[in-house]
Amino acid sequence: MPTAPAGVVGPQERRDPPAGRWTSRPATLLLALAAGGTLWASFPDVDAWPLAFVAVALLYAALRRQGRHAAAWNALVGFVALLTFWLPHIWWANFATDTVPWLALALLESAFGALLGVLWTWARRMPGVRWRDGVAPAAGPVRALTHVTAFAVVFVAVEQWRSEAPFGGFPWGRLAWTMVDAPTGRAAWLGGTTLVSLLVAVVGVLLALAVGQLVRAMRAARTGRPVSTAVVACVVLAAAAAVVAAAPAALPLPSGPDPAEPVATADLADQVVDADTATQEAPGPPLVVGAVQGNVAEPGLGSFANRAEVLNNHLDGTDVLAGRDTDLDVVLWPENGSDLDPQEVPEVAAALDDAATAVDAPILVGAQEYPATGGRYNVALLWQAGQGVTDRYAKQHPAPFGEYIPLRGFVRLFSAQVDRVTNDMLPGTEPAVVDLPRDDGTTTPMATVICFEVAYDEIVRDAVQRGAQVIVVPTNNASFGYTAESTQQLAMTRMQAMTTGRAAVQVSTVGVSGVVAPDGTVVARTELFTADQIVAALPLRTTLTPAVRAGYWPGWIVGALGAGLAVAGLVTGIRERRTWERTV
Repeated sequence: MPTAPAGVVGPQERRDPPAGRWTSRPATLLLALAAGGTLWASFPDVDAWPLAFVAVALLYAALRRQGRHAAAWNALVGFVALLTFWLPHIWWANFATDTVPWLALALLESAFGALLGVLWTWARRMPGVRWRDGVAPAAGPVRALTHVTAFAVVFVAVEQWRSEAPFGGFPWGRLAWTMVDAPTGRAAWLGGTTLVSLLVAVVGVLLALAVGQLVRAMRAARTGRPVSTAVVACVVLAAAAAVVAAAPAALPLPSGPDPAEPVATADLADQVVDADTATQEAPGPPLVVGAVQGNVAEPGLGSFANRAEVLNNHLDGTDVLAGRDTDLDVVLWPENGSDLDPQEVPEVAAALDDAATAVDAPILVGAQEYPATGGRYNVALLWQAGQGVTDRYAKQHPAPFGEYIPLRGFVRLFSAQVDRVTNDMLPGTEPAVVDLPRDDGTTTPMATVICFEVAYDEIVRDAVQRGAQVIVVPTNNASFGYTAESTQQLAMTRMQAMTTGRAAVQVSTVGVSGVVAPDGTVVARTELFTADQIVAALPLRTTLTPAVRAGYWPGWIVGALGAGLAVAGLVTGIRERRTWERTV
């Protein structure tokens, strides 16, 4: 191997110090495992949100290895970290389908961890981003800020790409979803999930560097060297992390309910829970909704395994609401609340007419449409007594491998489970807005995003930009048993409420259903696999938050910056190597 003459500095990977105890291969793999497990625990149902910061810190530490083969090793480390996270996080996929689809999805999403490892290895070769563990941040605050921000940008860029591709992406598992109960989560009002994830990543790296300085101070103390610089750096970094994490609490979100008020979970049909109607902006009264959770007889089989029973359960729940002395504006049924299309089955249409007449309100019915041209649509139908369907929304983003099978012939080679989806779902083409007529002659636009669509910022944001004043999330969780799928989804509904400044209702066939105030606070929720009803008054809001006004720009910007950092670092590394080779 050639060596550089005296005074000539080699490329970055050759002049970095040898691997220490915490950058050895076994240590980085252990850190990766710890990062993945900690990240899993920050999501529902464990819901220990502070661990999201710790997870990022551990992952950052795991990806610090440098050297000629650092990119390949860090790719492995990133893959292991995310695989450790994804396998338990989407355990519900194994419960609902089988082992092979669950593993395939986990492996696919974990591949983005490998991409993160490679891109960060390249990006940190840039002169302004490079970092040495022995350099105190207090001596170079600009360099420290650049380094921390660069890692956060690359991390969130990869998260953004994963939410968009392949097959339309899979936004499940975003850092932002962990923050619905944290001050950091309130940043969604300003910049959506992109900004929240970015802040979590920044805090995580700051914590990692603070711990590094603490370790440096402890080592110095043992050898009798001065410790003051490292101690000051540790305090500054920890304080900066606390400020970044807590600062969003000062953002001007709607006031929200009294935090001391307990979440309503019992006698929900006998009361009208208030989703912070004091924040009403539109003229007229708040929207009073009745949400029906009909339940199924056999958990885990799904609503389609209980045909007609699901419809009857939701009719029964609507009858309970009709027996209450409450003026409802609309009754909300979940996705697939009617497993038979009322537009095609006269008996179902007659039953819906009777139910809507009894409750004296339209019913938003989840159903399936089967066009003559083939395929099917997942629809939310606004049904009015004597009129039938007066408005309709068809799900724009069917779930790949769940509601339709891409590459069916190829995928069948690995699992016969694809044949459970016998009729591929077609994507709708209209925005997720259903216009609800009111008794006073006005119309209330509702953002009606179906099931997994609540994870896709652009679908919710587009509906609000088009005038939606509340958010409704009809979902069917009957196939997922007692897993955390429904509570993970409720966290997303809460984050979208904060992002848009809209009250939201998640209504499920089997739970968890919930009512959310515009600041993300849950004011009422049901339990899994119980028949229940919720009556809630929702504020109608018209103000567009900065996050909604920003549209796609935050995601586009962070994606472009992440790619730019990686490419610039790669080019820098190549140039340095060539310069060094010419010199020696």
